[in-house]
Amino acid sequence: MGFLIIFTQVLNPAKAISTSITNINKGLAASVRIFEIIDSKPEIKESEDALDIGEFKKSIEFKNVNFSYGQEQVLSDINLKIKKGEIVALVGPSGGGKSTLADLIPRFYEPNSGEILIDGVGIKNYKLNSLRALMGIVTQESILFNDTIKNNISFGLDNFDDSKVIAAAKVANAHDFIMESPEGYETVIGERGTKLSGGQRQRLSIARAVLKDPDILILDEATSALDSESEKLVQEALTNLMKNRTSLVIAHRLSTIQNADKIIVVEKGEIIQTGTHEELSGQSGLYQKLLKMQSF
Repeated sequence: MGFLIIFTQVLNPAKAISTSITNINKGLAASVRIFEIIDSKPEIKESEDALDIGEFKKSIEFKNVNFSYGQEQVLSDINLKIKKGEIVALVGPSGGGKSTLADLIPRFYEPNSGEILIDGVGIKNYKLNSLRALMGIVTQESILFNDTIKNNISFGLDNFDDSKVIAAAKVANAHDFIMESPEGYETVIGERGTKLSGGQRQRLSIARAVLKDPDILILDEATSALDSESEKLVQEALTNLMKNRTSLVIAHRLSTIQNADKIIVVEKGEIIQTGTHEELSGQSGLYQKLLKMQSF
């Protein structure tokens, strides 16, 4: 009896010791990966005499831009000019380089050759923070956090008040569903917004861009993963967001970009057609082919 009593008392602490050793080793392995990331040096660097860019005034221009991932050529001799206030759409088959082209503007990547200029100055000459402060980016995959709706909309911003957050949500067609949530703007939405539908997550991302009030707007397939009803609400929100703003829109659904000032057709890393919807739909080419495939 004495042995059994001692054995049962020792068994749980012995199990706890073995579990602790396992957890310690997991923590050590995780810490190695974390410190590798912390110690890594950013590939994109700004020059010592980099300039602040307070506002966007004239145009964004690509001059003979080439880009490749390793040995794979993604963009070839891209020449493109986007004037202030224009809505420019990028269309074409998947893998053609549309998203890469858009990612070069905020310097997420560096071109292998050629240059990108904003207001006549190469973007390498601007401070990264001031360059990216000009831009609002809405992607197909909403980047949300396990926090309140209000904090997700105002993420990255210091000077805001509740009235501005509510105003931004209304522009993004998000205010109604937020007010129907259990705690309104203080509702916690779960990791990556798992408590919300796809359309609701996307509208929160748009509300964040509205609150930031960027000079340059980049929309990368913002409606492609939505059902028809959600797409209609999100598209209305995007239309509100693009008013009086320079916008670069990447879209597969051509119905969403027919009112663009300029449509750029990209295939295999090259610009093969440029024009308005009316001009391109009347020309034989890839745009007309894509248009017919989506018509029913």
